[in-house]
Amino acid sequence: MMNPYLALDSLSYVLSDGRTLFSNLTEQFDQQPTGLVGRNGIGKTVLARILAGELEPSTGRCLRSGTVHYLSQQVSRLNHVSVASLAGVQATLNALERIEAGSTAQVDFDAVGDCWDVRQRLQHELERNGLGHLNPQTPASTLSGGEAMRVALIGAVLSDADFLILDEPSNHLDRPNRQALIEQLQRWPNGLLVVSHDRQLLEVMARIVELSPLGLRNYGGGYSFYAQCKAQERESAIQQLEQRKLERKREEQSLREQCERQERRQARGNRHGREANQAKILLDRQKERSEGSAGKLRQQQTALREQLSQRVRDAAQQVEDDAQITLHTLPVTQAPQRRVAALDEVELPFVPPALRKISLTLSGQQRIGVVGPNGCGKSTLLKLLAGQFPPLSGRCDVYVKSAYLDQQLADLVPQRSTIEQILAANSTAGEEVLRTRLAQLGLDAQKITAPSGSLSGGERLKAALACVLYADPPAQLLLLDEPSNHLDLPSAQALESMLRGYQGAILVVSHDDTFLNNLSLTDRLVATSEGWRLELW
Repeated sequence: MMNPYLALDSLSYVLSDGRTLFSNLTEQFDQQPTGLVGRNGIGKTVLARILAGELEPSTGRCLRSGTVHYLSQQVSRLNHVSVASLAGVQATLNALERIEAGSTAQVDFDAVGDCWDVRQRLQHELERNGLGHLNPQTPASTLSGGEAMRVALIGAVLSDADFLILDEPSNHLDRPNRQALIEQLQRWPNGLLVVSHDRQLLEVMARIVELSPLGLRNYGGGYSFYAQCKAQERESAIQQLEQRKLERKREEQSLREQCERQERRQARGNRHGREANQAKILLDRQKERSEGSAGKLRQQQTALREQLSQRVRDAAQQVEDDAQITLHTLPVTQAPQRRVAALDEVELPFVPPALRKISLTLSGQQRIGVVGPNGCGKSTLLKLLAGQFPPLSGRCDVYVKSAYLDQQLADLVPQRSTIEQILAANSTAGEEVLRTRLAQLGLDAQKITAPSGSLSGGERLKAALACVLYADPPAQLLLLDEPSNHLDLPSAQALESMLRGYQGAILVVSHDDTFLNNLSLTDRLVATSEGWRLELW
């Protein structure tokens, strides 16, 4: 039997507004674990949904051999009643219960199929993934975002599909569960396609496929190999562009010299004809021949110039398609010894008892990474410092202007455009400057004037980041909750670079070890079973 596969044949997709998202994609996905990467808004989720059969392409074909299980990056607890429903096995469990109660209906036996042990397998997977406190009938609405994603991932594994297509599966997972996900996927025996910006997860893939304006490109190996290839390609593209510009400059000089020689020959011929007293009819014919020759030369030179310019444009496109994302360092300077914020015997709401009390003093250029498992109170701590609610007891003082970015991007109004919202946050920089900065983040004129709710997850995060980071006056304390979630790899690296150069204080919550390690942090605030512990990074 032929191994299962997914294949794209000259596939294109056109958006409802008439824009072509991608075109003429041809690629085959086999049993190799594959990471799909690309810039925010390039169409990775749309492509994943086409591969899964949830969307139809505008032109071309998507061929599937075998069953496909697709897991969206937005796992909605509201659409499911129970843990079993979220895991996709509720209908099978219901049929199994009816059979155990005496049903002989064929439809029930068809629903169960070969999954007679589904109840035991679900409970085993829940326990193996640290969710043994849940059962199949636990209401899905009571789960945290991380728990909901883990249950949905369990459902993907229980599906026994020939292919898993997972869209940003590690978002919202804490460090232990990110590692557990990697180990789980390494055990997966069938086809696997992971849409992700998680460098640790991408590292264990057998190959990386990149979606760009140029189409799909296949890279063998994991993330490190892909990053090395991309750096080499960019350097080569820049060198090629410089070479094409130099060739055009040399040819332009040669064409000018050719024109000058032609003009000198024509002038000599005209002068010789007049001096030889040739008849006017002969002089006119000679002039026509000369002008015809000059016209032909101009046409040839025009065609050559266009050919040279096209070669420059083609080389420039290779560089522009890999253009660097830029975030400008904020103009903040403050004394390292200056007190920025202080928590005195603060009692946090909604957190486990061991982590309810915290005392912390944050100084001028202190940079703290906040780490710990899902549900330990990291986001609650940032919300408290941001003034979202008062402590249950104790005192919380923030002495400088702060900026807060939450995971849900609550301050970004979906109905309003990005340019409207960033102008409201900064009325002094000027619209042209802010448009340029948004463009350097990869948000073009069309995207920043559209309702922000219509953007992709990564694009919305960029818009929210811009509104927070480019506000006037600039913040002296940044409170960032999972700021790299949904960001494409170049954007995450640009954010790392900007935060390394930031001279204010930072509290950043993240489960991405690579991201945190690249921020030049000074301290680590760890949620432990004995309480909060501050230690050097």
